[in-house]
Amino acid sequence: MRLPILLSLLMAASTAAAESVVITAARMVDVVAGRTVEEPVIVVTDGRIVSVVGRGGARPVIPAGATRIDLPGKTILPGLIDMHVHLDGSPLYGPYDTLQFTDQFETVLGVGHARAMLEAGFTTVRNLGSSNYADVAYKQAIEAGHMAGPRIVPAAYSLGATGGHCDQTFLPPSLSPADRGVADGAQALRVRVREQRKFGAEVIKVCATGGVFSRNTEPGQQQLSEDELRAIAEEAHLWGLKVAAHAHGAAGIKAAIRAGIDTIEHASLIDAEGIRMARERGTWLSMDIFNTEYTQAEGAKNGILEDNLRKDREIAQIQRDNFRAAHRAGVKMVFGSDAGVMPHGSAAGQFRWMVEYGMTPMEAIQAATRNAALALGRERDVGAIAVGRFADIVAVDGDPLADVRRLEQIGVVIKGGKIVKSK
Repeated sequence: MRLPILLSLLMAASTAAAESVVITAARMVDVVAGRTVEEPVIVVTDGRIVSVVGRGGARPVIPAGATRIDLPGKTILPGLIDMHVHLDGSPLYGPYDTLQFTDQFETVLGVGHARAMLEAGFTTVRNLGSSNYADVAYKQAIEAGHMAGPRIVPAAYSLGATGGHCDQTFLPPSLSPADRGVADGAQALRVRVREQRKFGAEVIKVCATGGVFSRNTEPGQQQLSEDELRAIAEEAHLWGLKVAAHAHGAAGIKAAIRAGIDTIEHASLIDAEGIRMARERGTWLSMDIFNTEYTQAEGAKNGILEDNLRKDREIAQIQRDNFRAAHRAGVKMVFGSDAGVMPHGSAAGQFRWMVEYGMTPMEAIQAATRNAALALGRERDVGAIAVGRFADIVAVDGDPLADVRRLEQIGVVIKGGKIVKSK
């Protein structure tokens, strides 16, 4: 058989095997343009969007035999992105309660947590720190079709200083294991970056300050020097990875920004200078202003220590006020819930607080779609209903731009052009 004929047959077979889907709805939130599109028709081939047409647009070319997903009366949006989750973390167990279980107990719980995030409408999550490379395992299992869950950007082990927030601080010396993310000094931390990337990390998480849910640390404490933070950022960027810094305190936030870190997590005690620096340097802020509701209501009976509850109480309102100030100043912001501190399926409850503290509903939605994709460096794949991106789409009743709490009740979730939840 002649080569041109063979190539033609192969191309025809490939085209015939392509899986096409057509999705229609009453309206669509266009997060790139910041507008609503009436009566959208989205054509999907092999999981990616090939055309998007609204009412009055050119008639779309619909492949023969395409599967239809019709969502009359519903508003569709891009699949949501949560930039700060812990899939193998559970709010139901305090730091000492987990010691009654085997080492892989929390890893197993993460399978259900991944499904809960997906069914809540989060088709992509950034997992900022896990033990035993659990988040890498979830990603691999999801992509191989062995479990249900969102697209995962894993960090593997969080990096931090000895005795800092990312170290094991609850156990006595005789029981304290060496944490694979802990190191001291710029060169040692560079090695930790390389190790995490070697075993599957796609983002680097570092603890620049103390935290709420650790022992013997305070949120305002800076725990790594600017030189150490810069070494982490430089090494990660050399390997093509972005860096997220857990940073509550003002000094640690500013050191992380100067070091070139890409996103600041929590940013609770950020000051006016830190806000100015973030705006000028284009650093993203990811501020979890929702989960304190769960922590204060349920934490004590779940075994959270009073010292941790105290720290949460002390910074909660300050963080919310600083969220308002940073947004008002024009700082770039993304959606990050810290799911795992509260139940994973409730993450969308944060949208209400983002609107209450200054964002419009469109801005809050953009933080969890367009902005998050940009901060991830994955705007060609996720974050919008647009040609070339994955057909990750959620549907709600009513208008989330009029009532952002509609996002707490997502009825339909589509991932890669396939329905993964429908009710």
